[in-house]
Amino acid sequence: MPTVAVVDMKGTKVDEINLSDSIFGIEPNAAVMHELVVNYLANQRQGTQSALTRSEVRGGGRKPWRQKGTGHARQGSIRAPQWRKGGVVFAPKPRSYKYTVNKKVRRLAMKSAFSSKAQDNEIIVIDKIALDEFKTKTIVKMLSDIGSEKKALIVLPEVDKKVIKSASNIPGVKTAQVNELNVYNILNADKLIIVKDAVAKIEEVYA
Repeated sequence: MPTVAVVDMKGTKVDEINLSDSIFGIEPNAAVMHELVVNYLANQRQGTQSALTRSEVRGGGRKPWRQKGTGHARQGSIRAPQWRKGGVVFAPKPRSYKYTVNKKVRRLAMKSAFSSKAQDNEIIVIDKIALDEFKTKTIVKMLSDIGSEKKALIVLPEVDKKVIKSASNIPGVKTAQVNELNVYNILNADKLIIVKDAVAKIEEVYA
């Protein structure tokens, strides 16, 4: 059972917490984590790219020259793909790239992501994040004190507008509630900062 120190906002150890073996102590499955990352990135695609095929480009209704006797290659339209301002071959059209992944695979990928972070000592459990006002400087100092000055994902047990707004304009720092977590954001962060109350919720959701 992985044991992690619980620190306060100044980086001082105040307690220890035992993490669940079934969530933070399994052998990470790289294949399913890759599958969920690809799924996440595909679902983020807008799919709005569009180009005109030869049938949609304006003009080109008249044959540019007669079929034989000119010395030119035969042509039927000046809007064929080989012509300047012609249509596009197999032109991309607006479409949705979204697809779903099996629920069991998704859960296994999440557990693998948590376990991967635990094995690499990239999980920091903080007892609480208390802000009296909207203050980015406070979050920056907290991250520095707990040893997370690169990309970080702060996991909150519930919506805390002061923390979310204060962290929103720090490059590389993201916030999320337990129900918003995904494999991509977990793996993409150098440090996974989990508020102590959120640990219980994670173990309850993924047990």
